[in-house]
Amino acid sequence: MTTSLDEARRFLKLAGDDLAAFRILAAIPHIRPALAFFHAQQAIEKSLKAVLFTRGEAFRKTHDLYELADQLEKAGISPPSNAEVLAQINPYAVEFRYGDEVISNLSSEEVDVIAAQTLDWATAIIG
Repeated sequence: MTTSLDEARRFLKLAGDDLAAFRILAAIPHIRPALAFFHAQQAIEKSLKAVLFTRGEAFRKTHDLYELADQLEKAGISPPSNAEVLAQINPYAVEFRYGDEVISNLSSEEVDVIAAQTLDWATAIIG
């Protein structure tokens, strides 16, 4: 049987893989930013879920960073990013991934910092 801590650690590893994928794709000039940013969104999402796992909090299957951050706050845990930041990254989970729009209010460098800080935050909580 998988424990919550085991699942949290698995999600941290997956988040690290997504962060690495983001960095590789973001460095390739002809790759659409939305494709790279999808992996940053995934790194953030999996980091938030890892913390929920470690605290034994149930959550529904979702890509919604707002919903996950709200659950963390209800559990007494402050997420590392505020709602405005999550609002800029949340659409990369689904909406922007399937189109050819160029829709970035954030640079790759800014997204990298947000995703890395979120993963570091989750790692510090989980240990």
